[in-house]
Amino acid sequence: MIKLQAAKKLKELGLKWEPKLHDFFAIPERNLDDRIFVLSDMTIAAEVLHGYPALTFNGAVEWSLDFIYQFDVIWIPREDQLRTILVAKLAGGEEPIVQLLTTLRGYVCKIRLSGQEHQFPAGTAGDAYAAALTFVLEADQ
Repeated sequence: MIKLQAAKKLKELGLKWEPKLHDFFAIPERNLDDRIFVLSDMTIAAEVLHGYPALTFNGAVEWSLDFIYQFDVIWIPREDQLRTILVAKLAGGEEPIVQLLTTLRGYVCKIRLSGQEHQFPAGTAGDAYAAALTFVLEADQ
């Protein structure tokens, strides 16, 4: 799982989230930064309330929160989601588009963007993909 700070940066750069079953998210700045939530068909669902996308809490016993708007939470994409988004963003470029290498210290995500190869080392594969996606999103702005 990527770090919350990396997920916040991706959101700031405009990464869109369409909530799906088993997605992870955090609720920042409400003394819950160290808690990770998951969309489940049993307790948390994605709905539209008052015309806004929201996450509803049904039967959450540990605290009383009926719902929170989607724009108030931070999506924490999984490794496979980051890879899929990164590949889609780089589609049409030169091969190889995305490559993940295992090293003695962790992982390196290599991408080719505008004819140049870039490398993003990290301790986990998810963090390597997140760093590469952050770079691509920043380049788009």
